[in-house]
Amino acid sequence: MDQRPLRIGLVAGETSGDQLGAGLIEALRERFPNATFAGIGGDRMRAAGFDAWHDAHELAVMGLAEVLAHLPRLLRVRRVLRERMLAWKPDVFVGIDAPDFNLGVEKWLKQRGIRTVHDVSPSLWAWRQSRAAKIGQSADRVLCLFPMEPPIYARHGVDARYIGHPLADVLPLEPDRNAAREALGLSQDVRVLALLPGSRLGEIHRLGRIFFDTAALLAQELSDLHIVVPAANAACRHAIEALKPADLANVHVLDGDAQRAMIASDAVLLASGTAALEAMLCKRPMVVGYRLSGLTHAIVRTFGLLKVEHVSLPNVLAGEALVPELLQDDCTPERLADALLPLLRSPEPGLLLQARFRDLHLALRRDASARAADAIAELVGPAPLA
Repeated sequence: MDQRPLRIGLVAGETSGDQLGAGLIEALRERFPNATFAGIGGDRMRAAGFDAWHDAHELAVMGLAEVLAHLPRLLRVRRVLRERMLAWKPDVFVGIDAPDFNLGVEKWLKQRGIRTVHDVSPSLWAWRQSRAAKIGQSADRVLCLFPMEPPIYARHGVDARYIGHPLADVLPLEPDRNAAREALGLSQDVRVLALLPGSRLGEIHRLGRIFFDTAALLAQELSDLHIVVPAANAACRHAIEALKPADLANVHVLDGDAQRAMIASDAVLLASGTAALEAMLCKRPMVVGYRLSGLTHAIVRTFGLLKVEHVSLPNVLAGEALVPELLQDDCTPERLADALLPLLRSPEPGLLLQARFRDLHLALRRDASARAADAIAELVGPAPLA
């Protein structure tokens, strides 16, 4: 009897998950050339041959208050997805990040006999490490991007593998700033600030004006300052353009190209998250500014949900404050500008950070997509009979 093609269900939320998913599909296809992939994903996953039943941006919601506002729609998408996934009968289901959505789907499918993997461990090191046991009830295997995560799962008897970070595999150890500036049409002898207020509309609405006001303060001190603002998608670009001050000169809003914008810059102002890791891998000095919504911040503060001293990944990985973090009430244009001005005036602070960032880069460079594909292939075993 012939073997039917392997079926792999995938759900990825937002831009970073779509990127991880595309790399995973390509690595899995090397092991299973005839495999079919379906679920929720974005443009990069589609380009890799993925059948997207829903778009990844439907899951791009962050923060407790924001999730509540979108809960009916998210529950409807989840209900439709899991029923269709069960009918499709994948040989393995892989939830990529988006834990609030994916862990529930994984648990539901696992209870019905489908093997499940959660790719990108939630930030247990930052929030509640006791969640590891519950995640093990949803996923047969957890894939971790950072080395401090598997020991947390091991304490709760959960199978977790450190695979490294795909971005560390693709970004060069020695970025070429001159080439990045040439590609973006920026002069080599001006100062460049990259602004990244987030890839979600909620983040852009909370942080965009603050970041632009910061840039305006810096422009008063630095007459040659150019500002590059990469937009994750068309909706984000529209929101950024609406917030851009009419009297702020030399602002370049880009369609994507976040990594090139960071490499071209002298310093980066960004929202905490994957962008901070990217800036570290691009070897650029940065300042992290972030504000949760008022309700989300109140919940986090009241219940003591945040368990770590640092929130940005460069600081967490280094175990010390390599980059400034200005959060909530400290996230003001004045304080952000004060932190950024020394980075823009002199290359010395950036040069001191480069060696530390390079060491962290090497620790994360492990061919992550291939390691993830190997971990998934172990669970799948031989291709099923038709």
